[in-house]
Amino acid sequence: MKRFIDDYKGESFDVVVIGGGITGAAVAYDAASRGLSVALVEKSDFGWATSAATSKVIHGGLRYLKTYEFGLVRESLSERRIMENIAPNFVYPMRFMFTNPTPAMKIGLTLYDLIAFDKGFVWDKSKKIPNHYALSRERVIEEEPNAKREGLKDARVYYDCLSICPERLTLAFIKSAVRYGAKVSNYAKVEDFFIEQGPKVCGIIVKDLMTGRTHTIKGKLTINCTGPWADIVLKLAKKSDASEKIRRSEGIHLIVKKLINNHGVGTMTKTGHFFLIPWRGHSLIGTTDKEYPGDPDGYHVTRQSIQELLDTVNKDFGNDDPIRYEDVLFAYGGLRPLLDSAKDVHNTTRKYEIYDHGDEGLSGLITVEGGKYTTSRNLAQNVMKAAEKRIGKRLSPCRTHKQRLVGSDIDDIEAFISSIKRQNSDFSPATVEYLGRHYGTEYDKVLILARQDARLAETLNADGEILAQVAYAARNEMALTLKDILFRRTGIGTLGHPGREVLLKVADIAAKELGWSPDKMQANILEAEQAFKLPE
Repeated sequence: MKRFIDDYKGESFDVVVIGGGITGAAVAYDAASRGLSVALVEKSDFGWATSAATSKVIHGGLRYLKTYEFGLVRESLSERRIMENIAPNFVYPMRFMFTNPTPAMKIGLTLYDLIAFDKGFVWDKSKKIPNHYALSRERVIEEEPNAKREGLKDARVYYDCLSICPERLTLAFIKSAVRYGAKVSNYAKVEDFFIEQGPKVCGIIVKDLMTGRTHTIKGKLTINCTGPWADIVLKLAKKSDASEKIRRSEGIHLIVKKLINNHGVGTMTKTGHFFLIPWRGHSLIGTTDKEYPGDPDGYHVTRQSIQELLDTVNKDFGNDDPIRYEDVLFAYGGLRPLLDSAKDVHNTTRKYEIYDHGDEGLSGLITVEGGKYTTSRNLAQNVMKAAEKRIGKRLSPCRTHKQRLVGSDIDDIEAFISSIKRQNSDFSPATVEYLGRHYGTEYDKVLILARQDARLAETLNADGEILAQVAYAARNEMALTLKDILFRRTGIGTLGHPGREVLLKVADIAAKELGWSPDKMQANILEAEQAFKLPE
């Protein structure tokens, strides 16, 4: 997978997609799979912002029942099942527990099961999701000893899905688009639109942030999939400070030591809800839902936001040992793009809107606003319905729900993992399993590198990750910075700082693969170190 902008020859495309998060990736994949020529540009790395700042859950939106958004819940539950089918190595059923459920919650869970009437229609039968069930106080304590016991009566357990690596799942959509001929490039920033008389958007003007060169990329239709930046990008086309403005909601997450076993343990609060989710031998705490009024380029997680989440968790979860600020191993956050329809961002809909600006006199441009990770594939399908009218070409039916993503062509994931462990006994079972789940059928390409160079076979953490993943990311997955490798191509940095020794080994391999000078290597190390630091 190579950046097309490195040797772009000026060709024109049917569709130009701005934004390489999950929305843009899904749109590019759907468009390319229908035979359209597609170019996608992303100003940073693929999936670096909102798509990476998730709770690692593919869910139906149980809480949307509270606001009577039954259509959104049905769409989300249907897409949850499709994600299980097309990405079996990334998406897994997981139990979620709510303690002391209210009568309304019990009714909601029953309704949730009914709306997900087709949840058993999965290609891999190990992905089949059962109905919710009750759990006694004694069983809650037995299964999750750290749950708050004061006032505990019982619990209800229901199922949604864990996404073990949203960053690589987003990348799988990008790779799937490339498989169908899409041209993609990260670190390519849109600076303006190419507009002809009409007015008509006929493409974009892009700056390659790696070289400083500027390119005009022409296309019949440009689709703005920039999430929290959608209104800012749109102003480039409208040449005005028009009233279009999306709302942005901050969601942060914390990584701490293991506090729970096999359930996502949740609690409803006055301002929303939070979960503790088991992930890679640790606990993931999230999320918040707080309006962010500033410039999205200036967003960062603050100490105040972290402390507010800790205070909420310590009040409603656990017993005598509160989680302290210094217990946080890593913190990450992002901004959700929301449709402006409620005073409280927590109650703002997670629906999406598709705007064809041809209806307002600016043809050749479509903007997507709102949405959520779970429904991104169906969102893309609906975008292509709007695009068909403007492209002037009859499109073939959508196929993205009928075929697995690149690397995910696996009929039975657990049988697949068992098989590759037997076939690769020269590596630890932990390493083979990690690679099998995160790289799917491409796992062997990583092992080949490790077999060719014994240095690349070195294990870096308890999950079994190896240095060969670093080389593979640089050679095959368009990773251009140390942060790309640590946070989006591998899991080496996503549990917090891996240790100075590991960081330097990863940087050394990356520098050799990418041809960095000593100064550039040091700059990448400093940027990574900064990303690991908690705000003071």
